[in-house]
Amino acid sequence: MHIREVLPSELDSVGALRVGAYAAQDLFASAGAYAPVLRSLGAGGGATILVAVEGGELLGTVMLQPWGPDSEIARAAEEIEMRALAVSPAAQGRGVGRALVDAAVSRARHGGHGRVVLSTQPAMRAAQRLYRTAGFERLPDRDWSPLPGVVLLAFGLRLDDR
Repeated sequence: MHIREVLPSELDSVGALRVGAYAAQDLFASAGAYAPVLRSLGAGGGATILVAVEGGELLGTVMLQPWGPDSEIARAAEEIEMRALAVSPAAQGRGVGRALVDAAVSRARHGGHGRVVLSTQPAMRAAQRLYRTAGFERLPDRDWSPLPGVVLLAFGLRLDDR
């Protein structure tokens, strides 16, 4: 498995993978309007989209969004958001999610960021376990609601060696 930046020709496939992975976990039940946003997230530039590939097959993806006007929970220039972590249902359980998180954290660290922050749905228990084992801690003061009835939990990882 290889982690690299997405190619422009892969953006549609990345969007489809994200939506498919979230749909397979029934994560659109309370926020179905989020699917088109998830599909196109980061395609307009300003973010780094990483992909995990093996033998030409797209296995998973994650996005890093620097602090700025599109930030959801980042509060300062030292922070970067990790968003839209998704692993193809066929590739789950193979360490793809862990490899993507590790690559994103490494990119953030080498980019001079002091903290990686993210939001996740309460139902995403496997992702939360992954984040915790990677050193992320809950940031309950940053929990938020993008839509009525949808609550997102915030996590953060301090990067000490900036």
